Amino acid sequence: MGTTFGADNAFPNSEPAKSGAMNAMLARNWWVMALRGVCAVLFGLIALLLPGVTITSLVLLFAAYMLVDGVFAIIAGVRAATRRERWWPFILEGVIDLAAGVVAVVAPIATILAFVWLSGAWAVVSGVMMIAAAVRLRASHGKWWLGFGGLVSVVWGILLFVAPIEGAVAMTWWLGAYALVFGGALIVLAFRLRGHRNEPRGAVPQGA
Repeated sequence: MGTTFGADNAFPNSEPAKSGAMNAMLARNWWVMALRGVCAVLFGLIALLLPGVTITSLVLLFAAYMLVDGVFAIIAGVRAATRRERWWPFILEGVIDLAAGVVAVVAPIATILAFVWLSGAWAVVSGVMMIAAAVRLRASHGKWWLGFGGLVSVVWGILLFVAPIEGAVAMTWWLGAYALVFGGALIVLAFRLRGHRNEPRGAVPQGA
């Protein structure tokens, strides 16, 4: 019989092919996920170890994290675009992160309530996008870890909207705990992806 091609190779525009391209792209860029996770963990530790910082300092710290996270997300999107792979979710997330960071820098004296809502909106949008990406990711590439990170982000955002005043009082601790869990999930995901970085683009894991 002739050479047998996988579903991803036989139908390059099919859903399995698109999913395979996304899996391969994330695996090649595993280090971007790892850096984002490390930044989140460092941010969480600072927030937990320095609970007495002023709200202005916290806003600036949040802005710095958003800017760094946005840059790494855009890097992932640009690398995907150069390979003609799905790039817009990463670019969109990066732009949202950068916009949130710029707003925090330009208006550091904004009310605590406005900052709480800004944080909640970012967490919900970012989390939803991560969950959407997890739906297309293979289980062997860390599908559930990416989805878990997105779920944590959405829950955190909803809590801020439901109880903004209480959330403002406990902002440092909540934000620190969220960043630690979120960053840890990304680091675990990165090492799962690292194990698949040398696989051919259309490769299908055993048992997939």
